[in-house]
Amino acid sequence: MRPIFLPPGEMNADQQAIFDECAAGKRGRVTPPLRAWIHSPEMARHTQRLGQFLRYDTTLGARLSELAILVTARHWTAHYEWYAHKTMALDAGLDPAIIDAIRDRHVPDFDDPKAQLVYEFSEALHENQVVPKPLYDKAIEMLGKRGVIELIGLLGYYTLVSMTLNTFEFDLPEGETSELA
Repeated sequence: MRPIFLPPGEMNADQQAIFDECAAGKRGRVTPPLRAWIHSPEMARHTQRLGQFLRYDTTLGARLSELAILVTARHWTAHYEWYAHKTMALDAGLDPAIIDAIRDRHVPDFDDPKAQLVYEFSEALHENQVVPKPLYDKAIEMLGKRGVIELIGLLGYYTLVSMTLNTFEFDLPEGETSELA
């Protein structure tokens, strides 16, 4: 890891306040990206709140959210993000075969049309920077306007997370190795 972590004893009052807010939030801990963002307390405050909403309170639910997060982590080859969210995706009921296919950059086989839609939408937006009209129309039909907006927000937020983790080369916990090549 590149040196970015600011110990609580070295934080100013604004940094300490957002650190404490994050630790007391739904995550129950201070996540690695916040360790970097804390150097800009206002950014940390807004991203932490946005991330908490996108992670826990969208209409997508945990399984579809984790699917989109894994697609994003794989797109960015974000080792830490993949490590952290693979377990969450399994806990949310995402099929291990789908996770393995995403890891190996293969198109997964889906039994659930909504999961397939989230995968296709996420891939299209990441790979082509646009969503073709037929896919957009299908997303509006299946997820609703709010769901599409929340999916875009989730993809954008986890792109920021992945970029932050990659820039500062956050290490995996001791004894863990990355599954991403």
